Amino acid sequence: MVENRKGYDIIIHTILVLVCICCIAPFLLLISSSFTAENSLIKDGYFFFPREFSLEAYQFLLSDNSIFRAYGVTILLTLVGTALNLMITTLIAYPLSIRDMPGRNLVNFYVFFTMLFAGGLVPTYMMWTQIFHIKNTFAALLFPSLLTNGFTIMMMRSYFQQNIPAEVLESARIDGANEFYILFKIVIPMSLPIMATIGLMAGLAYWNDWSNNLYYITDSNLNSIQGLLNRMLTNAQYINQTATMGNVGTASVPTTAVRMGVAVLGAVPILCIYPFFQKYFVKGMTMGAVKG
Repeated sequence: MVENRKGYDIIIHTILVLVCICCIAPFLLLISSSFTAENSLIKDGYFFFPREFSLEAYQFLLSDNSIFRAYGVTILLTLVGTALNLMITTLIAYPLSIRDMPGRNLVNFYVFFTMLFAGGLVPTYMMWTQIFHIKNTFAALLFPSLLTNGFTIMMMRSYFQQNIPAEVLESARIDGANEFYILFKIVIPMSLPIMATIGLMAGLAYWNDWSNNLYYITDSNLNSIQGLLNRMLTNAQYINQTATMGNVGTASVPTTAVRMGVAVLGAVPILCIYPFFQKYFVKGMTMGAVKG
């Protein structure tokens, strides 16, 4: 029995090591490619160690000082957006977790309906720009599509229902506590795993978002890091195409390496902080599931 157990553990650990390698290898290849000369990438392809080391991609990306301002905008956006996302999601999910709340089914249907249907890009753009007038403001990066969503509301509601004992809440009500006191003093302290999970999801969404920047921002001072990197990549491709078509003797931009550098600059900050939230993320996802 012990020998069978050891053989089973060896197989499982081997599979996990292979899965980890499959997850890590592409990112290592990405980093290596971003430090490889463009000619080497075109001629030799991609390798885990640069055949011809070069900083051309990062020199091009960091040549514009606005990239540091864009990082500042994105950090502020991620912090404010994540906090507001958690606040709004919690304030909607908690009442929906109370089974005898009047109108609960109607609100549940409304939240679920938003998961199935959306207004579309054109009506959404017209609403935000012509009614709310948020174009070229910080609100344009903050509000559209990212402030909350039906999926996270439903996930938090399920967590409250399955992991917060109803007896504890009822006892607090009998002692005279109001719903806000119960929420902030009892429910939220008992819900840190789901808070960390949804906070991480919201933070990733804000950090990686480039579409709001593309649709609503033309002021360069408000560019987020993803929006700025996307525009720089587009500019690099345009410069190369123009030089090729016009037979212009301009120094070529390392388009392929720049593409890899864009991915690295956009992903590294999040990768650095993710390990600190991974424990809560996994716990929140699993504890929100249906108990057996």
